[in-house]
Amino acid sequence: MLFALKRLSSKAMITFCLIGVAAIALLQGCSKQSGSESSAENSAPAKQMEYAPEVDVTPDGVVLTLHDGRVKKVRLQVISEKIIRVTALPGDDFSVLPESIQVVANAVGKVPFSTEQDKESLILKTTQLAAELSLKYGTVKFRNAKGEVLLKEENRGSFTEVTADPIKPDADSFAIRQEFNRGTDEGFFGLGQHQNGQVNYAGENVELTTYNLVISIPFVVSSRDYGVLWDNNSVTRFGDPRETQPLNASLKLFDAEGKEGGMTARYYDGDKLLLTRVEADLNYQFFSNNSVREFPFPDEVKDAKDLRIEWEGSIQSDEPGTHHFKMYNSGYAKLYVDGQLALDRWRLNWNPWYHTYNMDMKAGEKKAIKVDWTVSGGFFRLTHLDPLPVEEQGELSLASDTGKAIDYYFVVGDNKDDVVAGYRHLTGKAVMLPKWVYGFWQSRERYKNQDEIVNTFKYYREKKIPIDNIVLDWSYWPENAWGSHDFDKKHFPDPKAMTDKIHAMNGNIMISVWPKFYPTTETYKELNDKGYMFNKNIEEGNVDWIGKGYPNAFYDPYPKEAQEIFWKQLNEKIKSKGFDAWWLDAAEPDIHSNLSFTKRKELMSREGGIASGAENFNSYAIPNATAVYNGERETSPEKRSFILTRSGFGGIQRTGSAIWSGDTSSDWDNLKDQVAAGVSTGIAGMPNWSFDIGGFTPEDKYRWGHKTGGEVFNIRDLKPELVADWQELNVRWFQFGAFVPLFRSHGQYPYREIFSLADEGTEVYNTLENYIKLRYRLMPYIYTLAGDTYHKDGTIMRPLVMDFPEDKNGWNINTQYMFGPSILVNPVYKNKARSREIYLPAGSDWYNFYTGEKLSGGQTITAAAPLSQMPLFVKAGAIIPTGAAIQHVDEGLNTPLTLNIYTGANGSFEIYEDDGRSTKYEQGEWARIPVSYDDATGTVTIGDRIGSFTGMANERSISVRFISGASKDAANFDAGVQGTITYSGKAVTIKMEK
Repeated sequence: MLFALKRLSSKAMITFCLIGVAAIALLQGCSKQSGSESSAENSAPAKQMEYAPEVDVTPDGVVLTLHDGRVKKVRLQVISEKIIRVTALPGDDFSVLPESIQVVANAVGKVPFSTEQDKESLILKTTQLAAELSLKYGTVKFRNAKGEVLLKEENRGSFTEVTADPIKPDADSFAIRQEFNRGTDEGFFGLGQHQNGQVNYAGENVELTTYNLVISIPFVVSSRDYGVLWDNNSVTRFGDPRETQPLNASLKLFDAEGKEGGMTARYYDGDKLLLTRVEADLNYQFFSNNSVREFPFPDEVKDAKDLRIEWEGSIQSDEPGTHHFKMYNSGYAKLYVDGQLALDRWRLNWNPWYHTYNMDMKAGEKKAIKVDWTVSGGFFRLTHLDPLPVEEQGELSLASDTGKAIDYYFVVGDNKDDVVAGYRHLTGKAVMLPKWVYGFWQSRERYKNQDEIVNTFKYYREKKIPIDNIVLDWSYWPENAWGSHDFDKKHFPDPKAMTDKIHAMNGNIMISVWPKFYPTTETYKELNDKGYMFNKNIEEGNVDWIGKGYPNAFYDPYPKEAQEIFWKQLNEKIKSKGFDAWWLDAAEPDIHSNLSFTKRKELMSREGGIASGAENFNSYAIPNATAVYNGERETSPEKRSFILTRSGFGGIQRTGSAIWSGDTSSDWDNLKDQVAAGVSTGIAGMPNWSFDIGGFTPEDKYRWGHKTGGEVFNIRDLKPELVADWQELNVRWFQFGAFVPLFRSHGQYPYREIFSLADEGTEVYNTLENYIKLRYRLMPYIYTLAGDTYHKDGTIMRPLVMDFPEDKNGWNINTQYMFGPSILVNPVYKNKARSREIYLPAGSDWYNFYTGEKLSGGQTITAAAPLSQMPLFVKAGAIIPTGAAIQHVDEGLNTPLTLNIYTGANGSFEIYEDDGRSTKYEQGEWARIPVSYDDATGTVTIGDRIGSFTGMANERSISVRFISGASKDAANFDAGVQGTITYSGKAVTIKMEK
């Protein structure tokens, strides 16, 4: 029998319950309590007098007080009808929790809820969900409005000693873990931008950290239409809570002759063997400081010019099951298992990362292992984890290095988009970016003077190749004045004249800004005088890689005053020169590259800071971007501020930011991995994402020219036999880049301008030009997707599970995605491939974008992929608006539209428009043109216009074309038009000609 729980103030809270039937009858809402579920640590011996639960109903939820075990209080807070916050606190005072960096929503007590209680549990209900709180154990179970259990805590969590903070942790800080849903068969998606090619994380392990290539957003979305936002800023592990270990920590190692104790290591200079020895830990992973390795190479190889290391032997375990291996490397590294190639990866020498390999092993079984690593100045380590206990495999588990409490938000939705909307409710709206951001960008590392940047933009305009933005990357400042925000007068004598010339060509110009300062600059001194610099890098004598190497420090952006000073400096020294947007680089922060995570945490800590580096490890990008966004909004309130930042975290979308996948390698593996990185970022709630088209840094064979041995600037400097492969890689990456939220070409040499990649009139040049022009023709569709990210909490780049949740075949596909609701994108990720396998999701028919061929969903096909085409398919019932051929996005305002209707199913689409540059959309200055298609009658209805904005034309020419089957003109938006009307904002219909 359930009893209604009366609303009690904390002063009136029942504190004890007497044991006995009569006492329980008198004191409704009290029950026995002893111990904590599934945790020996929380168990307690029987007592003569047992405590009953203390329940306090508050304006925004309930608080349960427990008397046994580590957790003392459990709080449920109703944030909305679809969101509940859970906080499990080891102490008595919730005020010890720091202010959230991710979450901006508050529990304000305005959401209606009810509570019911019996002896065992309390049920808190809204109209959309129910949270069942165990009064005995303090665990929580969530149900949707249908009563289906979605998420169930397996215990009251674990709280253990903090071991991953080099700064002495507070007495009330713990390493924490929470487990949910043991034995589940659901899929898990999101978690931000990672580089291991995973989309569905069920049964997988992910380290949520921050790094040049990695942006963690601790929001996971279930196939069951719920999400969990884990509110913790420290390094967090999804899946296995353990950090991987040296091979010899849990495996028996044998050398090449079978002797136990380690693996045979052979050190070569080219083909010359220099040293053979036995090693038990394959570890050349980090610097300790400057360029000093934690574990140096042997003296015998210090003079090697072409160092290569082989490790050979075998491994054995007493633990049967699936073992997890992590290979961390830069340079060329190959892992062989029983003679078969398991991993083959290359990364640029200064930017290593890991890839994983899972291996099934029987107890006592030996597995032959061989590693071949060409060092190239890089880094390497191979680590391992034994299988998790069977009951923990596949569950939803989150474990963080340090925290005051287990603190998370449960979000329920009707679908995946609804769940993402809940995330945005918590962490902030994805504010509108300027429309030009969705056009084409040209960039390189780097334009070395202002003439280069102006002339590059001028080339595109003269050749009538659409472009909207060009980027001035780093090192425009004097060599000895990083962080001064001054311009090198020799190479950039008049930056205002430079920006004026770009603006005169209807372009925009972005500039790179780092949170890094040389101590000789006035900007450093201003921040340092207030105590807002992380100075340990200077104190340790670390220098950077510029010129002779200079001492440097990063600023601490967490105090609001530090943010205000940082913006004041940028405003006075850079914004005043006419720059349009901000590239916030190295915002991990990359204080000194290739240090251990322990050392990075130490360098991020300062006396008087709001938290240690370990506590705030993943979150630096948020206050750094907030400084610029809030500052520019205050300085120029009607201008849409725009930021591209190399790092992010939960909530980065509210700062007018896009993120990108860092300094990727120019190779096919990295191209392929970006699909998973992008769609995982999208479903984690961050809609505006991109990558460096072509990858940032290529292998040395592409970087150094055959004529002088110097840098390769374009294809004419490459060895002739390398040109075709380099062009093909860039073409495939470019085609992919045209169908991600931000379309930006960037990289080191060889440079990435169209004229650097190909000669005019060649197939490669024409293909690149055609995809730029296709992007601009699709701008009405793309900008609608952009508008929907704000107005409808939409997601642009979408894993298949978002649009085809019932088709489990799509859950694990990591090389295809939906670009908006209609276009299935299938990047080509193999050299010389002229076809690729594509899965067409079930539940829809599909049209080949180029040929108009109609195919049924639920099948795998082999699609043609000539060099000039990346396979694209369009969903039946899609309505894709396209625009006129334009040279920049502002030129498209009020121009004619074409509605491309893909028949075979009913469809609808609302074309979004606004002025593209101001913040007036926040005050309601925007318009939509609703369009629907009835397949049974072949009728297109263009509905009454919704809204208006300054500069909107009252009349609009709109044409309609139908794609119903094979046609040579399927991708020609100007062919096959069946009707054109003048639209004045009132509903009109057009019927397909039979």
